Amino acid sequence: MSVLSEISEKWKLEAKQEDNMRYFFHVKEAAKVLSGEKFYVVGRKGSGKSAISQYILNLCNENASTGYKIFTEQLSFKNFPFNELYALQNGKYTKPNQYITIWKYIIYSCICRLMVKNQGIDGELRTLLEKLYPPTTIKSLSRLIDSWTTKEFGAQILGSGGNIKVDKISKFESLSWIEKTNILEDIIENYIDDSNYYVIFDELDEDYRDFETTEERSQYVYLITSLFKAVQDIKSIFREKRHIVCPVVFLRDDIYLLIKDTDKNKWGDFKIALEWDEQKLKSMLAYRISKAIDPNGDVLPFEKAWSTIFTGQTINLGGNSKKKTDLFHYITLSTQLRPRDYIKYLQVCAENTIENGETKITAQTVKRVDKGFSNYLKEEIVDEIHAQLPDILVIFSIISQIRKWNFTIKEFKDTYIQYYKKGTIKNGNVDYVLQLLFDFSVIGNRPKNRTISFFRYTNPEARFNFNENIVVHRGLFKALQIL
Repeated sequence: MSVLSEISEKWKLEAKQEDNMRYFFHVKEAAKVLSGEKFYVVGRKGSGKSAISQYILNLCNENASTGYKIFTEQLSFKNFPFNELYALQNGKYTKPNQYITIWKYIIYSCICRLMVKNQGIDGELRTLLEKLYPPTTIKSLSRLIDSWTTKEFGAQILGSGGNIKVDKISKFESLSWIEKTNILEDIIENYIDDSNYYVIFDELDEDYRDFETTEERSQYVYLITSLFKAVQDIKSIFREKRHIVCPVVFLRDDIYLLIKDTDKNKWGDFKIALEWDEQKLKSMLAYRISKAIDPNGDVLPFEKAWSTIFTGQTINLGGNSKKKTDLFHYITLSTQLRPRDYIKYLQVCAENTIENGETKITAQTVKRVDKGFSNYLKEEIVDEIHAQLPDILVIFSIISQIRKWNFTIKEFKDTYIQYYKKGTIKNGNVDYVLQLLFDFSVIGNRPKNRTISFFRYTNPEARFNFNENIVVHRGLFKALQIL
């Protein structure tokens, strides 16, 4: 019961709210980021990006007692007014590179902020940098960037007296932020020590939406493209210090796919794609269950860890099917093979089991909570896809009206057009809608005379086939009232 209590109360969907150092599983991926080998982390919502970024952030606190050899800064763009960034273009660059300089300036400013905290940096330099970058918590990234890019930024260090070791700093007042970028680059190159500096970019999807114009969409894509190029440029400039200067970008894979650039193929060498299969998920669950049992204990094999909290029962797949399967496979059919899905399902199962006074999760409990999980999955997909498809809730209503899990494209289009003619739906491009539903694994394909369905979450390279039947993801059946 203590293990089930730990799962129901302490497992969290949000990495920031969980004991990350206890439950962190992405050790291999994190090691590649920490070494400077990889600096782009791409994956679906719920695939583990936040867990990795939170782990890196926590390392600074974990190493505080050993001399601060790791320094981290997280830049969250949640609730950020992106229009401020769109205005900070460097006219010397052509599209999509016009934002490279502002991203470099932000990264260099963050590294200088971190150098202020480092007792190993030259004392005179730290005194000067501290006047530019006071060691305060970032409460408003928008205000901070606005301050850094004003003409007056740096004026406060003038007339400070003494022998100014870094003469270039004293010229800040008369320079633009574009010119200041080169000065900061020189300062970092000349004075940085052998500590590790991680600047983490997270929640960049804040301005990702159903853009009203092509120009708005292009502007956002250019901004993200410039960030990737800025990071690559910095890693190249500091290639001898690649393990030290480490900007890291965390981005959703559907946004990454929007980027079309001649350099994109080169980024593959530096990218981690967070993809999951059943075997890797079993390893993740074995790790988490083992740590729920004993945070300092050994990691148990999956079957042993699973049997600690689940009975060995089988479960009917539902409907008129006489097929039975084990509990793990039943849960897996309702998920999109994302860690967050399993955490949610086990969390609710554990809570329900405790409420019923049972000591292990039974087949009846797994089936009982399936409806609640189906509603959770629907909400997750709405949050993820709404930026591109504001009509998603109405589209779910269309699928509910068809009330079948397997139907033809014609059936969907006919019902969709009825809604469109009534004005209930604004987007008249039904092929675009079907493609998006496939991209987010709401639907898959079912070839004729086949018992296997094809979904993108099981194969990221899959493409929607407009000549085959549509199948709805099983995890959405109950939420969409599909019998």
